[in-house]
Amino acid sequence: MNNQKSYSLYILMVLILFQGISGLFGGTALVIDPTGELLQMPLSMLEGSPFRDFRIPGIILLTILGIIPTIVFYGLWKRSSWAWMGALTVSAALIIWIGVEIWMVGYHSEPPLQLVYGLLGLILLLLTLLPSVRHNFQEPSKRE
Repeated sequence: MNNQKSYSLYILMVLILFQGISGLFGGTALVIDPTGELLQMPLSMLEGSPFRDFRIPGIILLTILGIIPTIVFYGLWKRSSWAWMGALTVSAALIIWIGVEIWMVGYHSEPPLQLVYGLLGLILLLLTLLPSVRHNFQEPSKRE
């Protein structure tokens, strides 16, 4: 394969960027307003969790699922050697985040954010594991 990025890599990049922007927006909103009112999320959603407000979840969302995916997007764009592992990490983090959220506060179908982001995490993972994506991050001597 030549130096062109695969379509799968472009799709991965777009979805990682979407996750990054989404995490930046949601995390910032929850840090600014830990009551959740800014995002129309009642504090009652946190019943069953160890959190009294959305500040800590907001910080986690902002950093782990906002800042890091944005950095990984840049690495994917530049085809940095660490970016493939970064994409794998973001995928796993998103799947774990949704899993823990459902475990702590239950599944909420309205709005279907848990479903959407859970599926996004799985799609990111599948795209990251595709040979056409991984091929872009192998040493040049291993590319053919």
